[in-house]
Amino acid sequence: MNTFELDQTYIAGTYKRFPVEIVSGKGSLVTDVDGKEYIDMGSGIAVTSFGIADDIWVAAVEKQIRSVQHMSNLYYTAPCARLAQALCKKTGMAKVFFSNSGAEANECAIKAARKWASEHKGPGCSTIVTLENSFHGRTLTTLSATGQEHYHELYQPLTPGFASFPAGDMEALKRLCADGTVAAVLIECVQGEGGVVPLDPAFVKALSAFLKEQDILLMVDEVQTGNGRSGKMYAYMNYGLQPDVVSTAKGLAGGLPMGATLLGEKVKDVFSFGDHGSTFGGNPVAASAALSVVERLTDGFLSDVTRKSELIRSLLEGAPGIESVSGLGLMLGLKTEKPAGEVVAACMANGVLCLTAKDKVRLLPALNIPDELLRKAAEIIREACRP
Repeated sequence: MNTFELDQTYIAGTYKRFPVEIVSGKGSLVTDVDGKEYIDMGSGIAVTSFGIADDIWVAAVEKQIRSVQHMSNLYYTAPCARLAQALCKKTGMAKVFFSNSGAEANECAIKAARKWASEHKGPGCSTIVTLENSFHGRTLTTLSATGQEHYHELYQPLTPGFASFPAGDMEALKRLCADGTVAAVLIECVQGEGGVVPLDPAFVKALSAFLKEQDILLMVDEVQTGNGRSGKMYAYMNYGLQPDVVSTAKGLAGGLPMGATLLGEKVKDVFSFGDHGSTFGGNPVAASAALSVVERLTDGFLSDVTRKSELIRSLLEGAPGIESVSGLGLMLGLKTEKPAGEVVAACMANGVLCLTAKDKVRLLPALNIPDELLRKAAEIIREACRP
């Protein structure tokens, strides 16, 4: 059997895969089993931050994997400690818990909020409030946190203790908080799976001020928006926020599984011995890979991410068949006259891999994609969108 047949026979049918088998790549170019080359404008859904087989990333992984590929958290390893230091230095956060994925990072955030609120405000203070149209993961608890009903339908009963309100509706939030049971509010600064929708800065400012006044934790989900994707280290920095908890994953380790939950001063000591754990969290190979990413996310590099964002926007905004462009940095959503799936298929046929998010075409290229590839991809995308 070929790969397609093996997949259909032995892998659970949870993914509607494109009929393409990728076998190799370098940077922002990938090649399929038939030798066809594509410009990768999805980067594994914002994971391969510096593209495929990046030389610095490969060297970091190879060096560590030849030393110690794994050691349990009963012992110290330098990559884990150094990565935590780098993340705290770049964010002003105080401590880090490492896990394997965005959903696990959000699970940790939820546990931190509930434990902190129970200790400081009483055991009845446990509700986590999220935004409608949000997405926070596929575990049962992070699915419960996700503010999209269609994700809930198959998995009742959900984990209790969650509520959602529409972004921008501060009165709705105040009503939810009126009984004193809200421990934290969890937001995405750009709702990625919800259609690449940035939050309104005025709303975010009002939200932050209200939560501070009420002594309610502000938590930011940076799973997709983080690690340079927005043109800042984390997207909340575009809004002038200082969250109490930040969750991240995806692009953090550049292609290896890693999640991180960053704890601010207020909650830095919320976890004690045995309160939480992860067998693979802080794995030295994944941590070495992440260090090779994080150390390169300098102010100069992030400014270039913003420049690339402006370049691709200039090439796509107002083009025939493109109604609007939303997002931040190199996380962009195109509202097209044609169905998004039709546009993505046309792009693929012509050598560009794009994604969708609800009714939009979603672009998440590697942060270091060369300008010439951006221009070439934009030309193919424009043509695919043309009515």
